[in-house]
Amino acid sequence: MTTDTSKNTAPRPPRTGSVIPLPAAGARLATGIGATATLISTFLAWTWTKAFPGDLTVTGYPGGLQVITLLGALLTLLYVLAGYGVRGLRWLTPAGTTAPVLLLAIGTFATTWYTVIAITVDLGGVANLEPGGYIAAITTLATVIAALGLPADEPLETIPGAKPPNAWKRLLNALAATPTRRAETLPAWGEILIIAAAFGIGLYLFTYGVDTEYGELFVGYLILAGFGFTALNRAGLVARLSALTTKHRNIALTSAFVAAACFPFTQENDTYTAVATNILIFGTVALGLNIVVGLAGLLDLGYVAFLGVGAYTAALVSGSPESVIGVEFPFWAAVLAGAGASLVFGVLIGAPTLRLRGDYLAIVTLGFGEIFRISMNNLNGKTGPDITNGSMGIPNIPNLIFFGFDFGETHDIFGVPIARMGNYFLLMLFFTLLVVFIFRRAAESRIGRAWVAIREDETAATAMGINSFRLKLLAFALGAALAGLAGTVQAHVTYTVTPEQYKFVEAVPPNSAFLLAAVILGGMGTISGPLVGAALLYLIPAKLTFMADYQLLLFGVALILLMRFRPEGLVADRRKQLEFHETGQLDVPDETVGLSKAEA
Repeated sequence: MTTDTSKNTAPRPPRTGSVIPLPAAGARLATGIGATATLISTFLAWTWTKAFPGDLTVTGYPGGLQVITLLGALLTLLYVLAGYGVRGLRWLTPAGTTAPVLLLAIGTFATTWYTVIAITVDLGGVANLEPGGYIAAITTLATVIAALGLPADEPLETIPGAKPPNAWKRLLNALAATPTRRAETLPAWGEILIIAAAFGIGLYLFTYGVDTEYGELFVGYLILAGFGFTALNRAGLVARLSALTTKHRNIALTSAFVAAACFPFTQENDTYTAVATNILIFGTVALGLNIVVGLAGLLDLGYVAFLGVGAYTAALVSGSPESVIGVEFPFWAAVLAGAGASLVFGVLIGAPTLRLRGDYLAIVTLGFGEIFRISMNNLNGKTGPDITNGSMGIPNIPNLIFFGFDFGETHDIFGVPIARMGNYFLLMLFFTLLVVFIFRRAAESRIGRAWVAIREDETAATAMGINSFRLKLLAFALGAALAGLAGTVQAHVTYTVTPEQYKFVEAVPPNSAFLLAAVILGGMGTISGPLVGAALLYLIPAKLTFMADYQLLLFGVALILLMRFRPEGLVADRRKQLEFHETGQLDVPDETVGLSKAEA
């Protein structure tokens, strides 16, 4: 009996590490040469004058945006070498090398051409470019063209006459698709070292971004960081690290907070530590909203009001001379008072409104947020009782003193002077750790699974015996309490609490719109997602002050691009991946928050 093997005789393109056909080998070689030439160009002068920030006039020593281009060229060259099967580099490319090389080449090209155009515009013409600038522009363009000739990572269908995708389609696939993971094992100590190294690199990159001294450098940093993250995701490295952090979850969490705690020790003053402290406040509030929106599926557009309740409560009981109450609670009592007041308001607002669903609930919560702001504005002694001092707010909130430790003074910790904002950063980091612990325990509990069931289908959950109203009220109250907790620290950090800080949309976060965007941008139902989203949404406006007039426009464009290429968010759980991608293309492990291994 003869077996028909005709279906298996069609040729398949080679995978990474096999013999490379001549055109593909030529494209890979040309890409490597282009990346090397780009790297060399960063050691040449790009302009003749120091009028452009970063001093790009020095030959032999890259500076400013040249360093960003240098890093992009190095990463591109690294993944080109990985395509040749160099030992030690295969672990970085479990899903292939072509898409990462292409994305890194495009990121380097975009950063370099942004620099060249900025020099031309700022200094008044291309005559201000030195040969190094021209060489960098040409070599980055040549690298992208060569990278477009690389073979696709995934094999073609064994269909007679099948054609490879064109360059444009491959570029879109590189941006939008998710990688396929390949199983490889490492010893436990090696996995732990990789986790620690990953968070150490993350701390360095975050510190570099926060410490950028001028807007042009931060824009270049953002461009390369965006393409670099996408490249690592397409290489499968992000999925691999996600699997490791899920396997060693407690070690990963500890490493993350140790790395974050090191940040104040890298700063010489409070300028950027203040930005990091506000990011933590914003991120902690976003985590609280993630319980309401990400787990329970309740669209709350007035959530920032609970932050305001906690801040106003702390301002009234912390000894401010402008407080009409005239009392001064100890720190722990002020924190409990702020969280308790927010919890009470959450129950009072949630009880009559949580029987609504969808858009109706969103409209009611939006109204509550505006009612809170207007009420705080009217409690001024003229249009209402004199409680909040109206639009002037409650100023002169004193610094916290906890067991003799004055958060307003500079203290030496391990021989390093930590100023006021560094103290508040470490305090807020402790509260963030507390909120993460609460979120994690709640999400993995029976109540958390009931919240997810309500989010997916409330009617079916109710039919299965879940008391949806009680559990939604619990989520609403818990989220409100966590926001109030962050509000108590915010009041002392800012010295003043005013109604204008708690609008629905405001140029400077936190506000309800940006909090909701942080949850969606980062990834609903995850722990790290809202923290990442909050960091991006707070840091970018703080650094790009010269683009303040276009902030909301750029924000809208970024959300559109995200919905097109990463609709599940930057840090997605498995359930969201299942909604937007095919089962075989998941890039997150099964044990993510909101979906247990058994449920998967």
